[in-house]
Parts: sequence; structure tokens; C-alpha cells
Amino acid sequence: MTVEMHTLANGLRIVTEHMPGLKSASVGIWVTAGGRHERAEQNGVAHFLEHMAFKGTERRSAIEIAEAIEDVGGYINAYTSREMTAFFARVLENDVPLALDVISDIVLNPVFDPAEIEVERHVILQEIGQAYDTPDDIIFDWLQEAAYPDQPLGRTILGPSERVSRFTRDDLAQFVEERYAPGQMILSAAGAVDHDSIVTEAERIFGHLTAREARVAEPAQFSGRERRETKTLEQVHFALGFESPGYRDPDVYTGQIFASAFGGGMSSRLFQEIREKRGLCYTIFAQAGAYADSGLLTVYAGTSRDEIGDLAELTIDELKRSADDMTPAEVARARAQMKAGLLMGLESPSSRAERIARLVAIWGRVPSLDETIERIDAVTTGDVRDFAGRLGSGGAALALYGPLGSAPAPGALVERLAA
Repeated sequence: MTVEMHTLANGLRIVTEHMPGLKSASVGIWVTAGGRHERAEQNGVAHFLEHMAFKGTERRSAIEIAEAIEDVGGYINAYTSREMTAFFARVLENDVPLALDVISDIVLNPVFDPAEIEVERHVILQEIGQAYDTPDDIIFDWLQEAAYPDQPLGRTILGPSERVSRFTRDDLAQFVEERYAPGQMILSAAGAVDHDSIVTEAERIFGHLTAREARVAEPAQFSGRERRETKTLEQVHFALGFESPGYRDPDVYTGQIFASAFGGGMSSRLFQEIREKRGLCYTIFAQAGAYADSGLLTVYAGTSRDEIGDLAELTIDELKRSADDMTPAEVARARAQMKAGLLMGLESPSSRAERIARLVAIWGRVPSLDETIERIDAVTTGDVRDFAGRLGSGGAALALYGPLGSAPAPGALVERLAA
């Protein structure tokens, strides 16, 4: 498998990975413009824009966009994250030029028809309402807000309904003008693709775009707070967050290995101690997410109002204990899980295209798999214990939702961690 890169004169980056033996490919445009690139009054516009890209261009109606890909048996979709918006399609080998044409069309030529804006506004408001009715979904938005209060990285991707209700065509067009510069776009393709052919097509489609200086996102500042929402539910939803390494931090793999050993699977400490031994919950896990300049290690669980206090305290106790007695076997298992997850995830062209796009966005290059695996293997038990010992030194964010019952008092978990 071969990764190749090329950058157009205007700054647009092209990265491809040929996968021998495949008859299909994934093609997409990743734009380094997500929720954290919005001003307060724009919150939700990046996601709104993602929706509107499929609602018609200068050349295609909404139904023609869908039919163009589905007529050849392909699949088209998009997503918005806090740091990126992606538009991508999966097609057979001979339809790669078509996929690139459709994807570039929806990114470069959306018409933002006022009637379609109103239709999609209603769809997004329904999506926001659905999120509020899904406790184990909205709890993570509230944790993010508690971890990064009063700043772009802490705001919800969907945006508040009152802002979404007021967005206009000009708001969408302004965000495109501000954030969709060619230097912020990465054209990524993997599978049955030919690099030189894609570069030639990209030059034809994107070469006319004028280079513009990219706007820098507001730096992240972790400042753990707490958010508690009482509601009559069957369970209390508990989300606890600590600042962890960002993508470019040398300790990023240490944080991810710790999260896996601590709560990443059925053999993890949290699962074994809190679910298997004590039966305090059905779901509990830990995960480490990373951004360009920060990261968030999250513990989530759902439990009863009478047991939330015990569960929260045991989580802190397990965290403290892991700094003292995390074993080489646990670390080795977490390393193996991380490497297996990485390699298994690369068996599809869609995963490959997303991976190489993200790596180019982070590093400006695609590190080899061998380099990545070497960095994972370099993490020692001592590194993981030291990481656990430092975790929480900058405070903790907490979100609770449901019948709070025996929930710990404000600040109690941080005090227990420091004791």
C-alpha cells in the first residue's frame, strides 16, 4: 500500500493511498473547519452548512446529488466534528471521477436555496430535540461544556436551537468565505485509486481557487466545572472528564493506553471492579479523545440514584490505585488492543481515507504504520502509572443527568482524588 501526497499552488492538499486488490474506493474532502472554529454567534453553523451541502448546487438538485452516487451503487455522507467537516463517498473503481465531481460540487457550489434552508432548519431542530431526549448522548455535550467553558471547544456541535432558528443564507455563505479556504481543504482517497489521475482532476476542479490565509482557532483552556441536571429518568448518567494530551503531545499514546487499561473493555479495571464485582451499572467505560492542543479523558456510566455516590467514589479510587499498581500485563493488553484496533480499522478504504486525511491535518504528513506502532510499543508501565498519577492535577469536569439522589457533593470527587 502506497501513500502519496501533493499540494496545489493554492495550498489544497491531496493525499491518496492505493490498496491493491480492491475494486472500490473512498473519496472525500476534509475541511479543517468545525465547531471550534465558530464564533459564539455562529455556534451550529458548521453543522448547518454540512446539511445544506446536500440540498442542491448550481448543477444538481438535492435528489440529483443522491441519485448520482446511488445510481452506481455508491454511498455518500458527511459529518461535522469540533475540528473538521468531512464530505465523502464510497464507489466502485470506475466511478471515482464521478464521486470526486459530486463531492467537489457540493463543497464548492452550494446554492443555499432559502426554501431548502427552512426545511433543513426544521430537520436540525428535530436533531437537537432528539439529542435532549437521549441522555447518554447529551451528557457528553454537557461534559464538554464543563471542561471547556465559555470557549469554542466547549460548545455543542449542533448549536443551540435559538441560534439555529435564526441562521440565514448570509450566515452560511460567510462561514464558507471565512473557513473554506483551499489551504484548509484536504482531498483524500483510498482504495482502487490512481494518485496521478486524482491530482490531475483536482487541479482542474480546485486549481482556480485563490489561496487565503487560514484563521487560527482559539486555543483550548481546560477549566473543569460541573453541570448537574435533575430529571425523572430510570438512571443517573455520569460523565467525568480530565484534561489529557492533544494529538501533537508526545504523551498522546500514553493517555490512550491508560484509558484502554482503565476502562476500555471487559477486562479493564472499571468494568471488572464496578460492573462485574459490584454490579453497580450495566455500562461503564473510559476513552481518551484528542484535539490539536488539548484532550479529554472521559469516564461514562449509568446507574441508579441510590448507587451513583458509590460508583463515583469507586471510579476515583480505581484511578488513584492505577497510579500505584497498574501492571505490565494490563499495559501489554492495552497496547495489543490499540494496535489491533488500528490495524483492523484499516481494512476498509473509508477508514484509510479518513485516517490519512486526519494525519495530514495534524502533522502535514502521513506517518507510517511502523512509526505509529513503534510509538505505541514505546509506552512503558512506568509511563502509564506516571500519567495516572498526574491525571486530575488540573481539576476535573463533571456532568450528571437524571435523579441525582446520592450524587457526590460539588467538588467532592476532586477532593477525593487529591486526598
